[in-house]
Amino acid sequence: MAADPGEFNRVTLLECLKQRPIITDVHYYEEVDSTNTMACRLALGGAREGEVVVADAQIKGRGRLNRAWQSPHGMNLYTSTILRPKIEPAVAPQMTLMAGLAVADLFSLFCPGSVSIKWPNDVLLKGRKACGILTEMKSAAGSLEFVILGIGLNINMNREDFDPSLRETATSLKMETGKAWNRLDVISKQFDLLEKWYKIFLKEGFSGLRKDWMRYADILGKRIRVAYKDEFQTGIVTGIDEDGTILMQDESGASHRVIAGDVHLLGR
Repeated sequence: MAADPGEFNRVTLLECLKQRPIITDVHYYEEVDSTNTMACRLALGGAREGEVVVADAQIKGRGRLNRAWQSPHGMNLYTSTILRPKIEPAVAPQMTLMAGLAVADLFSLFCPGSVSIKWPNDVLLKGRKACGILTEMKSAAGSLEFVILGIGLNINMNREDFDPSLRETATSLKMETGKAWNRLDVISKQFDLLEKWYKIFLKEGFSGLRKDWMRYADILGKRIRVAYKDEFQTGIVTGIDEDGTILMQDESGASHRVIAGDVHLLGR
């Protein structure tokens, strides 16, 4: 089991995070089914913006498209933040891109030059997945009630800690830097950067952070294959729109907007 050089519990978390204006309360659990599920329950019960669920482990960690997220004890960071932005429900999915930029900046503090973003929600270290982001929302009568921003960060896992099926595609901060990291130090910087980009997003939308997001997205001019449910599209990326959608040109020259799906880079 990977060593975490620091005590990680509710008391130390509160001490570490209490000065972050974005955080109004911390709900810490040694183990939960899913931090997003717990945060949703709290939000439905009236929890304020900025209340954060943090767990040392998840039994049923969830990723995008109902995929499982491996969440062992004592190694990583699993957080879900309740946000109540005054935005239209159609704009809420862009918060996934905002969170990806915050995490990319975070990893760059520890592993500069090795970070990239795979649209829309994966942050990679040297081409391998080290972060998953799951954004869920609730709206009623055309109004957004809340957004749950779930972020899972692989911090101190070793290669053998991953499921064998993930060892060639997943990584951690420890694997890429050769040292274990204090999770309290990482989580404090995580929320500093999340607060920074959330404020910009509320003022300017994705267009206000698009240029910085593109610094990590090596996708322009690349040939990609997009899989969504049972449908596939192939083409060249011509840009990222102001709302975060991929602009793509297919082999016939027709233009398409990619709003959702799994993106895979293809060789020439």
